[in-house]
Amino acid sequence: MAYREVPVFEVREVLRLWLSVIGFRRIADMVRCDRKTVTKIVRIAEALGLVRTDSPERLTDDFVGAVMVELAPARPDRHGESWAALAEHRDRLKGWRDGRVPAKKMVELLGRQGVVVPERTLNRFLAAEFGSPARSTVPVVDGEPGVELQVDFGELGRMFDEETGKRRRVWALVFTAGVSRHTFVWLSFNQNLATVIDGCEAAWVFFGGVFKVLVPDNMATVVTKADALDPVLNVAFVEYAQSRGFLIDPARVRAPQDKGRVERAVQFVQTSFWAGEDFGCLAEAQTAAELWCASRAGLRTHGTTQAQPAVMFADIEAPALLPAPEERYDLPIYRTAKVARDHHISVGKSLYSVPGDLIGTTVDVRADKVLVKIFAAGQLVKCHPRQKPGARVTDPADLPSERTDYAMRDIESQRRQAYRRGESIGAFTDVILDGPLPWTRMRHVYKLFRTCDRYGNDRVNTACERAVDAGATSVTTIVGMIERALEAEQANDEPPPPDNVIVGRFARDASHFATGREVTR
Repeated sequence: MAYREVPVFEVREVLRLWLSVIGFRRIADMVRCDRKTVTKIVRIAEALGLVRTDSPERLTDDFVGAVMVELAPARPDRHGESWAALAEHRDRLKGWRDGRVPAKKMVELLGRQGVVVPERTLNRFLAAEFGSPARSTVPVVDGEPGVELQVDFGELGRMFDEETGKRRRVWALVFTAGVSRHTFVWLSFNQNLATVIDGCEAAWVFFGGVFKVLVPDNMATVVTKADALDPVLNVAFVEYAQSRGFLIDPARVRAPQDKGRVERAVQFVQTSFWAGEDFGCLAEAQTAAELWCASRAGLRTHGTTQAQPAVMFADIEAPALLPAPEERYDLPIYRTAKVARDHHISVGKSLYSVPGDLIGTTVDVRADKVLVKIFAAGQLVKCHPRQKPGARVTDPADLPSERTDYAMRDIESQRRQAYRRGESIGAFTDVILDGPLPWTRMRHVYKLFRTCDRYGNDRVNTACERAVDAGATSVTTIVGMIERALEAEQANDEPPPPDNVIVGRFARDASHFATGREVTR
């Protein structure tokens, strides 16, 4: 049979009531103990000389101590069956103690194995075997109900991730209401912005509304640059806060008192919820966490408020919350991108065109599920529909005019430009582009246009007319025809040589050799 240690105050109260001439049954009801225990205490006191007519002043510390000595059962080690049961699990209890598992959770874990012990006995066992741990608290003044929600990350342990096939670190994003201390836990394998927003969205559902002020730690996903007075906040999270209607008031660096409630709540989650558990997957753990928040954590009596957090929250905080969002938040992507030489930037493994004057510069990008917005120096310069990974969207206006048709494979634009240069040029272009894959012949069209720029549209148009009639298809043929025509024109335009021109490299006129003497024969 398990032994219940009777505390000193209980012994003193039983004897005081007995001296007041109150019956054993009534004393048991008033002290909330067994009637047999009352009887045993009184009989021991009578054996030590106490009579019912004595004054309560007779109940000195020494006398009550003597009753306590006789009341304790005869045990060689002064411990009962519960202590012996705990001794069998000493190594496990030490591991839990080192892992900061609270005594209440230890009692629960032991109970699952059929070991039922009082929490008080467990605490005495832990103190006797391992010493008393140091404790500290940071009190913080309460604010208005429904205004402040503190949030912080806490590391829980490791768990197998089905997606990666590896054991990964598990994080708990803990939300704690400022007044009621009602708590919500969101589990994840990372601490990125998407996780924080997903956790917030789940928290609004759990609480049934949105708190007016969110007090986060200086987590990098929320606070870009920490500062006691003017912290720089992540633009994406600010936009999210705007969409949900709450303000952001980050805690100061190394100032746990700014978020003391969630600091303690993180420890409570680590010890009371996670410690000693072995969840199969993250989804299973999340389901257990929400049940734990609503029941175990929510319905316990909080040490500071002396009220059940869930009940207190429903009474005074829930009515003061902002309405819960009806639609899921579309998390945008905020990033910077460098404009490449091809006039495009890469966002989400897709390409988007940017005006050519921005080549080589860095632009700001905001992308959601619908649109991709591109900003330069704070000004919106381009907006594209969001594309799937691997796709590309190009606005022809962003490309140089001389390259647009080629880049966009715009065959009809090529034809129109050719006909504007000349009817025969257009007809020859049709011949070039005739085939199942006309864009593979666009380079030939560009060469034809360069020929027009060099020799003039009229000359090229004439050559194209003759080439079409002859069935020619090569731009090189057109160039040859034009150059031969130019040579012929030059030959016809050259003047005849003068009559006194002497043909020969070293020829001289006869007068050149005159000496002034008469030549005799």
